[in-house]
Amino acid sequence: MIATESLSKRFPRVTALDRLSVDITPGVTGLVGANGAGKSTLIKILLGLSPATEGRATVLGLDVTKDGSTIRESVGYMPEHDCLPPDVSATEFVVHMARMSGLPPSAARERTADTLRHVGLYEERYRPIGGYSTGMKQRVKLAQALVHDPRLVLLDEPTNGLDPVGRDDMLALIRRVYTDFGISVLVTSHLLGELERTCDHVVVIDGGKLLRSSSTSDFTQATASLAVEVTDTAEHPDGTGVLRAALDRAGLTVQPAGRGADGAPASDHVLLVDVAGEGTYDTVRDAIAELGLGLVRMEQRRHRIAEIFRSDDDSANAAANASDHTADHTTGTSGADGTGAHGKGGAVDAA
Repeated sequence: MIATESLSKRFPRVTALDRLSVDITPGVTGLVGANGAGKSTLIKILLGLSPATEGRATVLGLDVTKDGSTIRESVGYMPEHDCLPPDVSATEFVVHMARMSGLPPSAARERTADTLRHVGLYEERYRPIGGYSTGMKQRVKLAQALVHDPRLVLLDEPTNGLDPVGRDDMLALIRRVYTDFGISVLVTSHLLGELERTCDHVVVIDGGKLLRSSSTSDFTQATASLAVEVTDTAEHPDGTGVLRAALDRAGLTVQPAGRGADGAPASDHVLLVDVAGEGTYDTVRDAIAELGLGLVRMEQRRHRIAEIFRSDDDSANAAANASDHTADHTTGTSGADGTGAHGKGGAVDAA
């Protein structure tokens, strides 16, 4: 559906995309990255709205530099920002967008009614958009992207501004776009957990570079961890510490939880255990029972996008430090002034 090869986009003070090469196949694909990672820039290039500095990209086999208008006729686009006219109804707006996509009047009205029913706005279709909630406005934007029955839709941050229930409803709608209608989806988000539940494939970019691209099942397996919280007892005043020691002895990888799933500081009693397999759950349960600790929770936890960036960057920094250490011994320099350091590590702050 989409292919890029060494795609770059440079502005005077920043590089938005840096030699990005990725292939996106039919299905629901998530494009995830921190704010400023280059997601929206990539979509604008794919739509032929912004020229790339170098490299090439194709959408549905069409070259974005030559066939921009044809691409825009064949795909749907849901922009990130609020761009809806407040003084018209959803029906009027979606019919207008359908006509702009080339549908005749009768077909535009019929498709609009069907699409608004699909996104859950049929009963509210004649109300002015200005009186809609944020969730309803997002559904209008999704409807106008789908009304002309495209082969592919590009959805830029479709859950922005929604509460948890609204996010779940929107993600379910996005999944149905492919399962019910066979329309492939590229959806962007800075929240990895959202896309893991919705997408077949996940592409992670950071600073305009490809960080990871794999199927959701492989990605989830690689990033899954178990959040375990226990209470202290009279026998073990530091229940968390004694449990961590027991799990270390059992061969599990354990670390304290610096942040909760929502990004807030985690409890001092929470440990993160890497899930090596189904046996991990039994090992943790048995260790807690043998120590006589109280189990508050044991639940699967997804890494936040910042943690994925950090883990990759820490590996790069570790390799760089090892290289510097070797160089210091070889050349006899101490590197105390920092001149020997590579100075890379922007990904840590990306989220």
